Order: sequence, then C-alpha cells, then structure tokens
Amino acid sequence: MSASEPVRHGTDDADDRGTWEDVRDLPPSAKLVAKVLEYNETMTQQQIAEETLLPSRTVRYALNRLDEENVVDSRFSFSDARKRLYTLDIDC
Repeated sequence: MSASEPVRHGTDDADDRGTWEDVRDLPPSAKLVAKVLEYNETMTQQQIAEETLLPSRTVRYALNRLDEENVVDSRFSFSDARKRLYTLDIDC
C-alpha cells in the first residue's frame, strides 16, 4: 500500500453496491448491458456481445463504466480461466 492510496475503514461490500439511479446517467450501451444482465443472471463478455448485438469493444467499455459505478460483479470462469463472468450487483 502506498502513501497516496486512501485507506478504507469498516466499509462493507454491501455498502458499495450500485443502484439503478447510478445507471441512469451512463451511456445507452451500459444501460443495455445492465438490462441484459438483469434478465440473464451471469454471462461472459462474448455472450453479452452476442445477446446485445454490440461490438465487443463497446461491451468492454460498458462493463468498465458499470464496474466504476459498482453495478456489476465479475469473477473468473472455472471452466475457462481466460474468461470472466459478469453478474448484475444492484440494490433494488
């Protein structure tokens, strides 16, 4: 940990969850990805691109924006460690 990094005391992961209000100001591609994840639970980036018909670069950008707002959760796939699985992590 460097001296310039902020120290977080007693924050809970549940407090870091995003809301639909956070999604409202994001680009349309991020909103579409969030809606697709809402209906499909867990998906890879490639599956999201196929479902939304968006280019993979746009999906990657949308996932990064959603991650900045703490709206998506990602983990490595056990079947293929090169891929990440994304799920929606929104407080209702």
